[in-house]
Amino acid sequence: MVEVIGVRFKKAGKIYYFDPDQFKIEQEQYVIVETARGIEFGKVVIANKEVDEEDVVLPLKKVIRLATEKDKHAVLENQDNAQKAFDVCTNKIVEHKLEMNLVEVEYTFDRNKVIFYFTAEGRVDFRNLVKDLAAIFKTRIELRQIGVRDEAKLLGGIGPCGRMLCCSTFLGDFEPVSIKMAKDQNLSLNPAKISGLCGRLMCCLKYENDDYEEAKRQLPDLGQSIKTPLGSGKVVGLNILERIIQIEIPANERVIEYTLDELIDQGMVSLQTTE
Repeated sequence: MVEVIGVRFKKAGKIYYFDPDQFKIEQEQYVIVETARGIEFGKVVIANKEVDEEDVVLPLKKVIRLATEKDKHAVLENQDNAQKAFDVCTNKIVEHKLEMNLVEVEYTFDRNKVIFYFTAEGRVDFRNLVKDLAAIFKTRIELRQIGVRDEAKLLGGIGPCGRMLCCSTFLGDFEPVSIKMAKDQNLSLNPAKISGLCGRLMCCLKYENDDYEEAKRQLPDLGQSIKTPLGSGKVVGLNILERIIQIEIPANERVIEYTLDELIDQGMVSLQTTE
């Protein structure tokens, strides 16, 4: 076992593990740590706890120190400078007539680098832009092309459900979402109804997918013949979430609804089919 804390550098960013060293750190506190990008300021979202060694990539970077009020002011100053850099870069993009859309600008905590996030349809030759920016800001410049899902995460917004976007509020990682998930949940396949602000399939299609898959493993297929307490019948409808099966029984000339539990209680655990 190894003791760790979990740190986020953005509101809904990934959680990174660090070695707390001699510090006893609580949630909501801020720390200064060393990352691949340099010295960074982050928020603790997981207090000191022990995890299995195979769950982390060793060796872990140690927490340098707890953040001070001076550090917090430095972060606010970096944000102000980032907004100014955004305006400068936007003008330079127009000046160079580049087909790219600037999304966000970020200063690293130690101000050794300015990162410009942008979207574009294809590859962009921004070498001259980088030279201009380096001459203006006198520091390392990085232009990072991102996808439309990342753009939505950075900008935020309100989804079709009327709530703030999941990706910008709590989702640390994007998980794969497929059209099969929409089909399994009997949703309309109209792209306008199952796509988010980013234009991609909504992340929330993933939330109930495991439950639907488990239900489909337990329930019979539409059209399948099945034995019931009232005789053999054919499955003509399914309510997957409530585990309700509609069975047409020719002997009764009507459709009967059973829950999966009722069939199990009647000894139909395996949902035996008839030939």
